[in-house]
Amino acid sequence: MLSPITVRPALPEDYDAVARITQDSYVTAGYYGDADHPYLQKLQDVAGRAEHAEILVAERNGEVIGSVTAAPAGGGFSDIGLEDELELRTLVVDPAVQRSGAGRALVQAVVDQAKSMDGIKAVSLTTGATWESANALYARTGFDRAPHRDWFVPGTDIKLFVYRLELGQS
Repeated sequence: MLSPITVRPALPEDYDAVARITQDSYVTAGYYGDADHPYLQKLQDVAGRAEHAEILVAERNGEVIGSVTAAPAGGGFSDIGLEDELELRTLVVDPAVQRSGAGRALVQAVVDQAKSMDGIKAVSLTTGATWESANALYARTGFDRAPHRDWFVPGTDIKLFVYRLELGQS
């Protein structure tokens, strides 16, 4: 039986682990060809992310095994969040422990955070159209597709799906 997962706000001393897990999870999944991809480099700037949004980490036995970013709409790290939404971004779990409950725990932590915020009625997120495991996780955790909000990475033919979870549904 696996030890329980704890989700907590990231501390500066967690940033290196979060950057490593971000790189490992995106490269292992094949979302980016290598660690030098410019967008992946941006995501690995965890301190920069933390200036605009809250980063949460999942921990098991005192080891950081995943993270997620909760970005307020209109902030410096929000892409698609509307005024009444908290945007879930950059959900990553160490490839060595994926499918062990960390992703689900991190999603739930963002949903719980959104419920505690005045004026927030939903959680939104963007994910790759071809990212099957991510799409399956969001469907299993109650998110609905919002296809009218789908978009393409600027200058590419890479389609991104938008999901939304109305807080009354969770």
